[in-house]
Amino acid sequence: MTTKITATRNSSYRIEGDDFELYDASGNKYDLAGRTTIALCRCGQSSKKPFCDGTHKTCGFESEVTAYALEPKKA
Repeated sequence: MTTKITATRNSSYRIEGDDFELYDASGNKYDLAGRTTIALCRCGQSSKKPFCDGTHKTCGFESEVTAYALEPKKA
């Protein structure tokens, strides 16, 4: 399965797939315990960063995004 990343409405980034890895800024790999679906925080308030803990529901986070095409890559 191709990895799918969804920016959910007023919520997290949902990552789904059979073969993805997540690393911190120092290059350390997170142990995802075999999960094929995770949610990453977008509101910045999670106590489990980078993972979503549902805090967006109570902190007033609002964000609705719609897909669009990026401008061509510059040479």
